Amino acid sequence: MPQMNRDQRNAAWQAANQWRARATQTQPTGLAGSLKLLFTWLAFGALMIVGVVLGLFFLLIGWAMMPFMRHKMKKRMEQMRAEQAQDIGGGYANPHAPSQRPGHQDALDGSYEVKDDR
Repeated sequence: MPQMNRDQRNAAWQAANQWRARATQTQPTGLAGSLKLLFTWLAFGALMIVGVVLGLFFLLIGWAMMPFMRHKMKKRMEQMRAEQAQDIGGGYANPHAPSQRPGHQDALDGSYEVKDDR
């Protein structure tokens, strides 16, 4: 029994007992209390059903929009890649370009010229 006395002196234990006592006093009694409880549960159930239906509706709308959004994002990425693309050929495709001089070639890591040993 020493455990019981220690629990009864605990503030949390006393608060829990007070809550339990208030809960037993406010339980619905009679027909009016039962009807009130029934309508409360019906309203809660109806709200849950409405929430689930709305959630499923928005989920289906989102799934239906995914292909359109994917297409739009793909086009946007292609446009960004085209804007950022650079000519890395360096004029190799057109040997008659004005920037090409005899003895001058571009390399990936720098430009070099071959000097004559004369």
